[in-house]
Amino acid sequence: MLDLAELGRTVALRRKSLKLTQAVLASRARVGRTAIDELENGRARELGFTKVSRILSALDMGLRLIESPQRRPTLEDLLMEDDD
Repeated sequence: MLDLAELGRTVALRRKSLKLTQAVLASRARVGRTAIDELENGRARELGFTKVSRILSALDMGLRLIESPQRRPTLEDLLMEDDD
């Protein structure tokens, strides 16, 4: 599973392979150039699904959902562990 920093590196590599500037990608994705810069350089804290989707679409890329092998415990799960 990619985290945001890895996604940013992947976006940067793809953008460069297509010979696009950050400004051109931002225009095509309908996001600010700053969002592209922050994503590519690991400074984006949060981007939101719509922006990520637009950026990937502009690069002819997409997201694939896969089932996670483990889920994170819920608060209820953790409280039940304390009872044992």
